[in-house]
Amino acid sequence: MSLLTVSGLGKSFGGVKAVDGIDFRLDAGELLALIGPNGAGKSTTFNMVNGQLRADAGSIRLDGIELVGLKPRQIWRLGVGRTFQIAATFASLTVVENVQMALISADRKVYSLWRPAAAHRRAEALALLDQVGMAAQADRPCSVLAYGDVKRVELAIAMANSPKLLLMDEPTAGMAPAERNDLMALTKKLVVERGIAVLFTEHSMDVVFAYADRMVVLARGRLIAEGRPADIRDHPKVQEVYFGSGKTFEKKATASAENAQ
Repeated sequence: MSLLTVSGLGKSFGGVKAVDGIDFRLDAGELLALIGPNGAGKSTTFNMVNGQLRADAGSIRLDGIELVGLKPRQIWRLGVGRTFQIAATFASLTVVENVQMALISADRKVYSLWRPAAAHRRAEALALLDQVGMAAQADRPCSVLAYGDVKRVELAIAMANSPKLLLMDEPTAGMAPAERNDLMALTKKLVVERGIAVLFTEHSMDVVFAYADRMVVLARGRLIAEGRPADIRDHPKVQEVYFGSGKTFEKKATASAENAQ
């Protein structure tokens, strides 16, 4: 059985069907890219899986548990982590304190001003930072970090609840090419080591072709193609949606292979 199973998923805004009866699955240890042109329904689908939007129709099941109707916090506690297009960290806190705050939340604890959290699971926080290559900067405030390093801290935060499923919304947005490849290579490593499933949206086709195991392509709220990168690259309907006629993903796919080496 797949870790995540989406069936007949639908969402309308007024008379517009933003998502129209889509189905897909995601297995443990797999990176699945959710792609499509602007207005395809990617963000709406992503936010329904996360619980930020409630589906009008269909089912989203994680390990057999229905997620439709649950709040984001409830979904998070079922083992779903998330990173955002704009990195979400506390700039005034240190790197390690940011991760400790996530661990406190995972433990369902609340700390007041007279009960400092500075010692709470510091060793575990440092271990998470070590996994993303940020342990050496643990005591620096997040406000002074380069953007690529902030994205690494956000990844450590997302791992604080030991997720089964990691949702990554435009994980490489605003990053230089080298930073993009470093972050996605790190994500791929964590997926393999921990057996995590990753669902990610991404506009950079070099990232998608280099790191996705499979791809789901949406257009106008409907699923138009699903498969491995090589299949999607040559899919005529996908090429038509992205480029019109006469162009292909071949250039992007070649660049991806070079970047992944």
